[in-house]
Amino acid sequence: MHGYIAPLRLRLDGDALVSNWRWLARMSGPAACGAAIKANGYGLGAEEVMRRLTHAGCRDFFVSNWGEALALEPLMADGVRLSVLHGVRDEDMAIAVASRAKPVLCAPAQVARWRDAGQKSCDVMIDTGMNRLGLDWRCDAAGILDGLTIETVMSHLASADEEVALNAVQRDRFAQIALGVPAERYSLANSAGICLNADYRFDLTRPGIALYGGVPHAKAAGHIRRVVQPQAQILQRRRLIAGDSIGYNATFTAKQDHEVAILNLGYADGYLRGFSGTGAASVAGVRLPVLGRVSMDLAAIDVSAVPGLSEGDWVDIDYDLPRASAASGLSQYELLTGLGARYDRLWA
Repeated sequence: MHGYIAPLRLRLDGDALVSNWRWLARMSGPAACGAAIKANGYGLGAEEVMRRLTHAGCRDFFVSNWGEALALEPLMADGVRLSVLHGVRDEDMAIAVASRAKPVLCAPAQVARWRDAGQKSCDVMIDTGMNRLGLDWRCDAAGILDGLTIETVMSHLASADEEVALNAVQRDRFAQIALGVPAERYSLANSAGICLNADYRFDLTRPGIALYGGVPHAKAAGHIRRVVQPQAQILQRRRLIAGDSIGYNATFTAKQDHEVAILNLGYADGYLRGFSGTGAASVAGVRLPVLGRVSMDLAAIDVSAVPGLSEGDWVDIDYDLPRASAASGLSQYELLTGLGARYDRLWA
């Protein structure tokens, strides 16, 4: 609706986004540093993310499907590459043939489909141990891929955020594949993989969560800046009398009187029930804990410590990604990608 001001908003820090990419680029050493902007830029808005990172110098972007690629192709400046991680289905061929974006071929059937169509260059995904998408590392990859013009051969680390033996196993498998499959570039490291040693960085890195304020590895702590600040407007201020309960199933019963603000915020907005009794908002640094159960569209916070708050005022939602993940039991990825369409997105 024209002129509508939502009761929810995301304050998005463009300088922090660019700062995060630049730190990841420095950590990538001589490797180029790209950006995963799938899932609508992890919930922030892929078009605005792509504009800002292109201006900062990023030249490689990754989305999941051709619908995402269609929306972003008009933003592809000269020298910018856009790769579609889920490859190309039969249903995608007409779009893919006409597009400047490239498929990341990840199954023998996709390879055959692309080759038989006599199409342009592509990327290729090799599965080195995650067992999702990709050609199995044990297959005759060179034979399967013969005749294709491959820009980037890539794989994906399963546990780069942990110090586990599988990381080195995947790296060594990928390095062996790289010896036998000719390509312009080779790419293995995601956000957490960038924080591993230089052996994981190859020619191109593909950060995602760290761009948007997630801390994927202990080495990134203190370097990654917060990008997203959700804010919610107070719908009503009310008084909870000792002995009263609040919310569905009466999971919170007041032992004393509380001043309560009802927020236009709930699990339909990505503020899930994991924040019930654990999440918080704040005003001027004063913590305002969530009381009772988060419902579809509403949440209650204790505002006893801030007497002046009333209907129409805005509060910050505690959404520092590592801290909110610990409070809710959700991953940092879920916290970002679950932020829905009902927020106004305001870039600064």
